Amino acid sequence: MISGLAPADSGEIRVGGDRLDGLSPHAIAQRGVGRTFQIPRPLARMTVLENVALYAPDQPGESLARVFTAPSRVRAGEHRARERAHAILTSMELAHLAGAPAETLSGGQKKLLELARVLMSGPRIILLDEPGAGVNPTLMRSLVDTIRALQRGGHTFLLIEHDMDLVMELCDPVIVMAQGRKLVEGPFATVRRDSRVLEAYLGTTA
Repeated sequence: MISGLAPADSGEIRVGGDRLDGLSPHAIAQRGVGRTFQIPRPLARMTVLENVALYAPDQPGESLARVFTAPSRVRAGEHRARERAHAILTSMELAHLAGAPAETLSGGQKKLLELARVLMSGPRIILLDEPGAGVNPTLMRSLVDTIRALQRGGHTFLLIEHDMDLVMELCDPVIVMAQGRKLVEGPFATVRRDSRVLEAYLGTTA
């Protein structure tokens, strides 16, 4: 609902002062909300660099008229997009794969590529859907370090995750959902001992 892929039945969704419910997914993305998917969706036959550069906002080449009337401006825009894409890939330790087809990446590398594409769009909040699913421990460490660095740089994350180690390491506060409703909210150490959480997920209060 936050990203616009499903309509809200009631209430309001706001990021900062912007109301998002009722807007299309692309309009929400333009307002600074980016998201990844549990199963990565790269453009398989395009290179890793092309996958990221494609997400650059306000590219002059998006206008067919400018391709003919302002080709130098279009080329300059493409150059800037590729430079920024390469810088993002470098920060995620994917620069050595910039020229490889996206379909050749491992599952964990595709997760990092998804995050790189989102960053290219310049979001202020990033929604992550099960970022740890199918990621090996080495790439998981890289993903965690990347998210932490982005947090320090001012990015806000909303993370949906069942890996409690990952939740413990990255999330504060933690919100526990049960049957579509918020059950409890607070620091991880407090939430994990809450009797309502134990009963809902473990069938016990002890």
